[in-house]
Amino acid sequence: MSDLTGKRALVTGASRGIGAAIALRLAQDGADVAITYERSADKAAQVVAGIQALGRKAVAIQADAADPAAAGSAVDEAARALGGLDILVNNAGLYRGGAIEDMTLADVDTTLAVNVRAVLLASQAAVRHLPRGGRIISIGSCLAERVAQPGASLYAMSKAALIGWTKGLARDLGPRGITVNVVHPGSTDTDMNPAAGPMADEQRARMAIPEYGAPEDIAALVAFVAGPQGRFINGAGLAIDGGANA
Repeated sequence: MSDLTGKRALVTGASRGIGAAIALRLAQDGADVAITYERSADKAAQVVAGIQALGRKAVAIQADAADPAAAGSAVDEAARALGGLDILVNNAGLYRGGAIEDMTLADVDTTLAVNVRAVLLASQAAVRHLPRGGRIISIGSCLAERVAQPGASLYAMSKAALIGWTKGLARDLGPRGITVNVVHPGSTDTDMNPAAGPMADEQRARMAIPEYGAPEDIAALVAFVAGPQGRFINGAGLAIDGGANA
């Protein structure tokens, strides 16, 4: 378990799935946690209640990651509510798949707005608050480096952009004592990609460990990177995909 006592974290898109698991794990390890959500106020309230049950301070902030104003202002609001900010986890994301000829301009714009621009703007806002020892951790995808299925080109492009962003920002912020990393999950059992879903067997067949991960697996890696043990991990892409890209 990481020691995050006294730390203050924001996890974007954390009303469910991987984001919710990360928020709860950071709280379990001692952090006060703010989360953002787009529409699921009831689910966000459940996550807040879970954090509070662990004895930590929690707040839910409504913010649409596709809105450039909201992406940055949510960070400032979280810092005000928590009395500062030590950890930013850029988790909010979406998947738009399909054949390239069927993609609309709206699909392209929304995917890049949420998966890329919101990460940039939230990170930019966070830098104003993060002290030495601060952490920026983005959630990428195993599809960022190896696309083993058709129909994922737009999503893969958006997640691949986080690799360059992470490496560049790590150089920018390293002298300030702030680390920047990206975690690349593989198939993880959430309502967006359930282990019992119609595409699950195909995904398992590509993995060295032919089983889905749990959101808590991803959360454990994020907590490690966010903690004191992760102080020398910087500019890295960390795969946690059951060997899908082995």
